Amino acid sequence: MSAEFELCPGRKIGGSNPCFIIAEIGQNHQGDIEIAKKMIRTAKDCGADCAKFQKSEIEHRFTKQALERPYTSPHAWGPTYGAHKHHLEFSHQQYRELQQYANEVGIFFTASGMDEMAVEFLHEINVPFFKVASADTNNIPYLEKTAKKGRPMVISSGMQSMETMRCVYQTVKKHNPNFTFLQCTSAYPLPLEHVNLSLIPEFQKEFPDIPIGYSGHETGIHVSVAAVALGAKVLERHVTLDKSWKGSDHSASLEPAELAELVKAIRTIEMAMGSPIKQMLPCEASCHSKLGKSVVARKPLQKGQTLTLDMLTVKVAEPHGMRPENIFKLVGKKITENLEKDATITDAIIQD
Repeated sequence: MSAEFELCPGRKIGGSNPCFIIAEIGQNHQGDIEIAKKMIRTAKDCGADCAKFQKSEIEHRFTKQALERPYTSPHAWGPTYGAHKHHLEFSHQQYRELQQYANEVGIFFTASGMDEMAVEFLHEINVPFFKVASADTNNIPYLEKTAKKGRPMVISSGMQSMETMRCVYQTVKKHNPNFTFLQCTSAYPLPLEHVNLSLIPEFQKEFPDIPIGYSGHETGIHVSVAAVALGAKVLERHVTLDKSWKGSDHSASLEPAELAELVKAIRTIEMAMGSPIKQMLPCEASCHSKLGKSVVARKPLQKGQTLTLDMLTVKVAEPHGMRPENIFKLVGKKITENLEKDATITDAIIQD
C-alpha cells in the first residue's frame, strides 16, 4: 500500500484514505473574479476537496518575444499572447481575496505555480500544497527550489517519459518526502486511446513509497472513475460553468452536474472496493442458510462404518453440516450412528 501523508491540514492522501478530488478551475474563470468565486462555490457544492487555479508571474514565465507575438486564436483575449495572458491573470490581491473566499466556503485552495516567482507568492500566502504542472515537471531547478520549501507537492507527468519521472523522483525525494505523481497526458480534450490508465499500476510499481494519482483531460467521467478503481489517490479534473465559453480548456472540462456525478461515483466506487480479504461476510448469511450445501449420506449407512467417497454426496441440507470442501477429509473416518439417505454429516457423528 502506498505511503500516506497530510496533503492539506487534517486531510491525508494515500493508504486507505479517500481519493482527494481537485477541481481545476485554472483559467476557466475568463479573467472575472466573480466567476472565479462562483466556481469555487460550485466546486464545494459538488463535493470536491480543493479548488485550484494557475498562477503566473507573466514576465518571469515568458520571454519578451513570446509575449509580443500576435495571437489570433478564436480563444484569444487580446491581440498578442501577452495581452491574452494578462487578461486571464489575477493580481496578488485578487488571489488573497479568492483564498479568503475559499476559506469561508470551506474548501481547500491552491494553484499551480507556473514559474519560480509564482511559487514564491503561493508560499507567501500559505497554500497547503504546491501543484507542479506538466510543463515544469522536467524543470529540475524549479523542482529543487519548490521541494526545499517543505510543502507537499502534487506533480503531473504529462509530456514526460518514465526515465524523466525517475529523475524527478530522485530530485524531489532528496528534499521533500511528501509528494505524489499524477498520470497525465497533455492533450485537450484527450483521445481515449492516449489516456493510458495502465500507467497507474506501473507508477505504483515504480514508486511504491508515494501515492499515485490521475490528472484527466478526457471528456466525461467514466475514465476518471476507473482511475480511482485502479488506485488513484488524487484526482484532478478541469471544471467549467459552460463548455461553450471561449478558452481552450473548456471543452475538456466538466460542467457542475458532471463534477457532482463524478464525486458521487468515486465515493461509490471507494465503498465498493471494500476489503482485500476473501471470507464469508455477515450479509451472505441469509443466502448461505438457504442455498449453502453440505456433505450428506448418498445412501443409508450403519453405525461404525468406515466412510468411502462413494458413500457421500453434496446437497442443500437441513441442518447444515460439513462443508463440501472437507468431503475428502471424511474418507476413512467412522460414523457413530445409523444414517438415512440424505442425512447430514456433522462433526458430532464422526469418530476421531
